[in-house]
Amino acid sequence: MFTGIVAGVGSVVDLVPRRGGMRMVVAPPRGFGRIAPGESVAVAGVCLTAVEAGRRLVADLSEETLRRTRLGRLAAGDGVNLERALRWGDRLSGHFVMGHVDGAARLVQLVRAGNSWTYTFSVPTGLRRFLAPKGSVALDGVSLTVATLGRSTFDVAVIPETRRRTTLGNALPGAALHFEADVFARYGRRGALSRIRTRRRR
Repeated sequence: MFTGIVAGVGSVVDLVPRRGGMRMVVAPPRGFGRIAPGESVAVAGVCLTAVEAGRRLVADLSEETLRRTRLGRLAAGDGVNLERALRWGDRLSGHFVMGHVDGAARLVQLVRAGNSWTYTFSVPTGLRRFLAPKGSVALDGVSLTVATLGRSTFDVAVIPETRRRTTLGNALPGAALHFEADVFARYGRRGALSRIRTRRRR
């Protein structure tokens, strides 16, 4: 589990095809520390498991991960947001992020608004039901708050510090980012639908 507070931007070193998937190597930013085998690390919002010890993250990408994310389409030198797993007792500065990508959010436009930027995204119709004004969302692993919600888009406000510390500072209109809905919104909606179905059966 993560919080969506990115530790820094790492750099893709290599992507090697392997039977049934791919092996990914990422060089974390300075100060990230050593990585232990079995440790969970969020890469662009995707929870991966380290398979080797060292200062570089070495992780295997399954066919499911390659199908649901764009990690397999990255190239050496590309930047990726990195976050280590939440430890018991850590401050929860963002929101609960599982590292399980629901789909892609496409950046429609970004506009400077005073000392921050407004990013407008569109998401597939099936994911819009998880969005609510002032609700949480993770985009490429970054915890953000939905500022406004339109019929087919939603806006988030991004401050200079977030642009500086994450890959959002380099995102351009047309880019597809990993989208993860707020876990409480997902299960809250599932519970509501279950109650509705129960009433109908009665």
